[in-house]
Amino acid sequence: MAKDKSKPDTNGKTVAENRKARFAYEVVDTYEAGLALTGTEVKSLREGHANIQESYASVEGGEVWLINSYLPEYLQGNRFNHEPRRRRKLLLKKKEMARLAQAVEREGMTMVPLKIYFNERGRAKLLLAVARGKKLHDKRETEKQRDWAREKGRLLKERG
Repeated sequence: MAKDKSKPDTNGKTVAENRKARFAYEVVDTYEAGLALTGTEVKSLREGHANIQESYASVEGGEVWLINSYLPEYLQGNRFNHEPRRRRKLLLKKKEMARLAQAVEREGMTMVPLKIYFNERGRAKLLLAVARGKKLHDKRETEKQRDWAREKGRLLKERG
């Protein structure tokens, strides 16, 4: 049986997720951005290795850059390998870049990567959030709501 080449194997596969971002930041808006990667970086991503926990995005010179993300070297890459913590260019439309720059400069927001994944066409994409940092009392409130939702689920499950 022939393999259907129109649909890649990595159908919407999430490679890395920044789960702490939604706890530490209030997400205002999200954007899907492409990543300008080298060949060994893509192969490393396809193996499922990446970390975006301490990374952030920055607007510099009219372009948006992903800074401090970690993509480990591809084992079979030898001399063609990439630098694991290099800055990676994000591919966005000019209007989106202008909107992001305005939100960061005027409104004091932060650009936080939420996850790296492969879309249905097999392209590496980054879900980028424009977020506002939460205060300590907001974080406590979020945790309280999460605990109550968990407890409510338990009670409903027990009573049938």
